Amino acid sequence: MSETDTTTRIQLPAELVERVETRLPRTKWDTPDEYITYMLEEVLYQVEQELGPAETDDIDEQEVRNRLKDLGYLNE
Repeated sequence: MSETDTTTRIQLPAELVERVETRLPRTKWDTPDEYITYMLEEVLYQVEQELGPAETDDIDEQEVRNRLKDLGYLNE
């Protein structure tokens, strides 16, 4: 994401952000925002590759949450 991209604030569970912060020293990212953006882009890319572009509009929040959980990013 470049500096010219617009951004939107979202709320995340504090525990999730803490887990991301714990991982930061082992990554190339400097902030939780950068790392979380990367993770979301990766998950969405995988979903889009699996389903194809026409079907990505029908993806619901629960499916994205399930994928993040399967990847170990959510602890539900």
